Amino acid sequence: MSHGGITRHSVSVNGFDLSYLAAGLDNGGPLAVCVHGFPDSAHTWRHLLPRLTDAGYRAVAPFLRGYAPSGVPADGRFQTAASALDVLELRASLGGGADAVIIGHDWGAPITHIAASHAPDAWRKVVSMAVPPGNAVGAAFIGNLAQIKRSWYMFFFQHPLSDLVVGANDLAFIDMLWADWSPGYDAREDLALLKPSLRDAANLQAALGFYRATLGAGYNDPALQSMQEKGSAIPPQSYLYLHGRTDGCMGVEVAESARGELPAHARMEIVDGAGHFLHLERPDAVNQIILDFLKA
Repeated sequence: MSHGGITRHSVSVNGFDLSYLAAGLDNGGPLAVCVHGFPDSAHTWRHLLPRLTDAGYRAVAPFLRGYAPSGVPADGRFQTAASALDVLELRASLGGGADAVIIGHDWGAPITHIAASHAPDAWRKVVSMAVPPGNAVGAAFIGNLAQIKRSWYMFFFQHPLSDLVVGANDLAFIDMLWADWSPGYDAREDLALLKPSLRDAANLQAALGFYRATLGAGYNDPALQSMQEKGSAIPPQSYLYLHGRTDGCMGVEVAESARGELPAHARMEIVDGAGHFLHLERPDAVNQIILDFLKA
């Protein structure tokens, strides 16, 4: 499959087939891995991948485990550490090299934090968006009632009925989340691209499994526990965190409260005029911030 210079490929990692979008694979440059979140897919990076390629990178974006066309792993592991291992395997299969970089949004943010902290020599620079590292998110889940209200869906996903509700009426639940999380943004193109990753019941159950492994009774592999604890770690590499000013999923005040924890090698930027899907709402501005950071 090829679309606008972006091609789709597949590689076997950790017992299942991981599909990924790629641009510039033959240009010989450093590797850039872009990791999506929920409810989304690798297509979320369709604006950034060509820009990374123009900057000399081999740019790839995997479909997370369980998100079609990636396979649903038989091991039933949907904790973020398992996805971080997938990312590291993908990097190894493509010959990451010393100058590889990693970029993550939403679930892709803690996955990126884990991959960067677990394998610090694997990445030169790290970018994450929409879920800040450090203690801010945990604190918000205890003391920030506005954030607890925003995060209602995470608790709803713990109930088995949510499989039916989220899947009903061609995933209308997901349309609602995007409208709430990125107010005023016309997401029709994005929704049309992401829904094939979640329409099948097995794929949707896998996607909800990320939440069940995090907050509920979902399976957590004890062998991944030490990795899992790095989900909120501030990456040790040169690090950039971006957050949309009007994010309706993770309030900007949560991001701001994380600012004080950032060490000297890390910086945060709040993007005005953008919500949760900031890289899609303001792609030119956000992608330029990322490229300038990677170039510095």
